[in-house]
Amino acid sequence: MKNLILAVCTALTLTGPALAQEAPDTLVTILTAPEPQTQLMAMVLAMQAAQQGAAPHILLCGPAGDIALNDAPASATAPQPPRDMSPKGLLGKIAEMPNAKVEVCAIYLPGKGLQADALMDGVTVAQPPAMAAAMIAPNARIASY
Repeated sequence: MKNLILAVCTALTLTGPALAQEAPDTLVTILTAPEPQTQLMAMVLAMQAAQQGAAPHILLCGPAGDIALNDAPASATAPQPPRDMSPKGLLGKIAEMPNAKVEVCAIYLPGKGLQADALMDGVTVAQPPAMAAAMIAPNARIASY
């Protein structure tokens, strides 16, 4: 019995640090949801993660890409309760952060028949190899909405 307790204590001592996870360097947020509340909440959580030290990397695909357009639809610019913030407004604040990266999917603009100049300042077109590398980076976390 004494040997069993010793073995368990030794195992816990050796695996304890492996079980503890460091805070991520980057939060990769993949947003496809069309609902303004979901879009805004994704931006709120990305901003909160940034304020806690994680670099935000946002990928907007499908209907969510519309919030990055200069001429965004009303659903992206309409204030949401309780703080009257819009998905596009908060996305703009994130895009201005020095360590942030905001991108639309590589197929978003061609699918809409648009060019890169249709995107708001601070938003670029994702390159699939670089995005895949960001997603599998060892110290990154992914949030998908």
